[in-house]
Amino acid sequence: MDSFSLKIFTAERIFYEGPCQSLIVPVEDGQYGILAHHHNTILAVVPGTMEYTPEDGDKQYAAVTMGIVKIEDGEVLLLVDSAERPEEVLQNQLLRDEAREREAVLQAQSSREYKEAEAAMRRAIYRLRNKQEHKEI
Repeated sequence: MDSFSLKIFTAERIFYEGPCQSLIVPVEDGQYGILAHHHNTILAVVPGTMEYTPEDGDKQYAAVTMGIVKIEDGEVLLLVDSAERPEEVLQNQLLRDEAREREAVLQAQSSREYKEAEAAMRRAIYRLRNKQEHKEI
């Protein structure tokens, strides 16, 4: 089967770059398939599952977010915000969960520090009032 040059870039990394036999991307009204010698076009990609077959014939899948695909002179460029292989989804979810928990701990610490500072301020105000109310004349 003929192949074409495929470059898949995300906002964070080069996801794939090399020869490819086929590419299927999610579009507004379904899926769009691309093979070698495809006519030039530009398409909007929507969140969904992408399938691509590198030259070795082993199909690969990835969850993609919004982006565009440009086909020009036998080369395909896919630009998406993010792309995750199935094995990366769980790992990335765990990293996001860990970051969220860390943020919650920081928020709790900030809240506790605020409450402690507020309590210290109240004590200082009450001590000051007490001194002014009971000073000797």
